[in-house]
Amino acid sequence: MMSHFSRHAAAVLIALAAGACTSFLPGTGPAPNIYDLSPKSTFDADLPAVRWQLIVEVPNASRGIDTDRIVIRPNANEILYLKGAKWSNRAPEMVQTLLTESFENSGKIVGVGRRSIGLSGEFVLRTDLREFQAERVDGGVQVRVHMSFKLVHRRKGIIFASENFEAVVPASSDATVDIVAAFDDALGRVMKRGVSWTLRTGEENYAGMEQGSGQPVD
Repeated sequence: MMSHFSRHAAAVLIALAAGACTSFLPGTGPAPNIYDLSPKSTFDADLPAVRWQLIVEVPNASRGIDTDRIVIRPNANEILYLKGAKWSNRAPEMVQTLLTESFENSGKIVGVGRRSIGLSGEFVLRTDLREFQAERVDGGVQVRVHMSFKLVHRRKGIIFASENFEAVVPASSDATVDIVAAFDDALGRVMKRGVSWTLRTGEENYAGMEQGSGQPVD
């Protein structure tokens, strides 16, 4: 097992509740293992150091994804959840935290955070978490993460640009720890591309954004 984690050094698995522990409350079974994922920490050296601040909103997600359960799809029309395992938070809130930390880890932005902390950024990043699931394919398991990114002028409420990023990563086995490691890899790839796109696109538009370029937000 340790050799597996050495190959997936980015994976962060936090066992907050051991599966062997049993609650004393009647009618309950073993407590689920709880897993977390890691923010992205490595980026291209040529990313611009930006002069503006960014508000990262909670991603929109369908009801099937907006949960702390780990989604697995045996087919395109069915949603199941991994038994005995949960995320450390509901998936959209977890991704918001990891995305914010990834921006901070880039070292290229003066301020980034949630709207709730009172940050008054020039841009708002709105995302949709469209796919965040493990999938059964050809007798194995793969993880698919698909997010859309929209960069919005906070004061004028106009979209400057939008882009979609997707990553599909095969799990080395159908064991939960290997599926979580594939989630960590897939989300990390999407976040790296999303952070880089946001910084580059925001900097390109920052100088001229007062001229009102962009598309009105619906």
